Amino acid sequence: MAGSPAETAASTHLGTARITAAIARMFIERGEACLREFTVKSGRRVDVISMAKGGEITVVEVKSSRQDFLSDNKWHEYLEWADRFYFAVDDSFDRDLLPGPEICGIIITDGFDCLETQPAPVTKLKAARRTHLARRLAHVAMRRLEFGLANGDGEGALAHHLEEEEIKEDAAG
Repeated sequence: MAGSPAETAASTHLGTARITAAIARMFIERGEACLREFTVKSGRRVDVISMAKGGEITVVEVKSSRQDFLSDNKWHEYLEWADRFYFAVDDSFDRDLLPGPEICGIIITDGFDCLETQPAPVTKLKAARRTHLARRLAHVAMRRLEFGLANGDGEGALAHHLEEEEIKEDAAG
């Protein structure tokens, strides 16, 4: 039935792509470099990863709906790959579902502007992990540019295949 409460609620949620694009713009406006859909060494794919000029790594997990959040238990694995970890949600998302400030930060967006409503705690990465991530980020960014896949989307299958091959090479050598 058109206009039902369920349809109205569903239509007010932004999609993952729109939230992700807004978050990427936010990092770029801050002067940080970022990649979307980046595969870490464990094989898990983070939605957005950024690096500040000072080398600080931030990971953002995008959640487009309550169901998206409740069905995903992988986000805990991303904490070890960042100095700061955030959830990014649209401004209608029930933020009471999200973990507290001792675990993560929260960024809300209307699809254009972003607002950090809960700062992320800082957990400094070990030097070896930071170095590994910096090298992988540089390598993946260059490969994506070479193949015209700078956003990590559109041609995602090829981008992720290239990254998975790199992870295998890292493990072997």
